[in-house]
Amino acid sequence: MMASSTESYEEELNRVLELQLSEGNFASRVVSRVDLPPGALFACIRNTSPSPRCYLTVQISPSENVLLNSNLKYVNHSCSPRLEFDMAKMQVRVARDLVGGLKKGDELTFFYPSTEWIMDQTFECKCGERECLRFITGSRDISDEVLDRYFVSEHIEKMREERRSSCEDCDEEDECGG
Repeated sequence: MMASSTESYEEELNRVLELQLSEGNFASRVVSRVDLPPGALFACIRNTSPSPRCYLTVQISPSENVLLNSNLKYVNHSCSPRLEFDMAKMQVRVARDLVGGLKKGDELTFFYPSTEWIMDQTFECKCGERECLRFITGSRDISDEVLDRYFVSEHIEKMREERRSSCEDCDEEDECGG
């Protein structure tokens, strides 16, 4: 019997990542099974399904969200991410600025605001990185100065441009995201 496309996709993912399930809320994670240089393709994103925004979805356009329906859903947030989720291309790449590239055993992380304009569930970040933002919200609430340090998906960049355009005459930095 031939494997379904969902099974073969999971097998493909399992060649590059290992799921480590843990007890407790938000304690599970995935780690890399491969070494890859910065900018390399890590995985394609497939088997998604449309969904209303919730803490389990990834935003793919200004008005659309999807469930990942794969072990990619266990990729945690970091303010110093090892991966970039490019939702326009439906690809996951090794972060272009990841010094030394991705190594076997590295926890797989991405910067959640890189895909989310408004987070359904904001949270206190515990990544412990030097550049940690401490409290994670959507890109809408993060200054352009900070967001410029990160890769952001195409739809987030377009929404940032719209915000800048609508705030050209705005005097209030807080209203315009800095």
